[in-house]
Amino acid sequence: MKVSTASLWIAASVFFSLGCTPRAEPLAETAPPAPAPVRTVLDATAQQALTPEQVLTELKAGNQRFVDGNLTHRDYMAQAEATAAGGQFPKATILGCVDSRVPPEIIFDQGIGDVFVGRVAGNVEDVNLVGSMEFATKVAGSKVILILGHTACGAIKGAADGVELGNLTELLNDFDEPIARASEATGVEPSSSNQEFLDLAIKENVRQTIADILEQSAVISEMVANGELLVVGGVYDLATGRVDWLDG
Repeated sequence: MKVSTASLWIAASVFFSLGCTPRAEPLAETAPPAPAPVRTVLDATAQQALTPEQVLTELKAGNQRFVDGNLTHRDYMAQAEATAAGGQFPKATILGCVDSRVPPEIIFDQGIGDVFVGRVAGNVEDVNLVGSMEFATKVAGSKVILILGHTACGAIKGAADGVELGNLTELLNDFDEPIARASEATGVEPSSSNQEFLDLAIKENVRQTIADILEQSAVISEMVANGELLVVGGVYDLATGRVDWLDG
């Protein structure tokens, strides 16, 4: 049987067409849309409705979100504009160290207008900070005061080792009592090289700051007694990002 040249060309075209057709790739899964950023801020009504216990629970949850890498997506400019127009109604006041590795708003996943923040080496109080806390709580309505220490605190290390430097010398003298208690409890001389001593001194310093604030401020002590305010302490772990909450 004779096959025409035209037939051969048609057959070849079909063969190569079929053989060269690219295989369809499976469709990639579509990622879910990102959540809309939070633009709202606390107002007076929302702040007044919160209890101190609810605020503390939210701070703990915020730190867990930070540890989990699940921070809230926020529109900071929208929040800035809202607080500029409507005022601020923070739910908590945080006294922390100046250490650059411990930014309170970030490690508690808070937005603009959510928390008052004071910072000083060693998270120690003075009349200026206590007065600021009285404003933050009695006047501005904050429901929790958190004293936040952190691991490997340079101020506590310096005080333990007897560092002297200009005005820093007087500041480090404020840590004498917690350092003495930590030394007595561990049975060792104060030294930043002793990890057990250092960890305890950092916690004792937080507790000392809480006691001093309550002693120095009748305003804050009365609010605590009336159930309007909690004063709590915690130590932030530089390595894990987690806050170790201290008992009274």
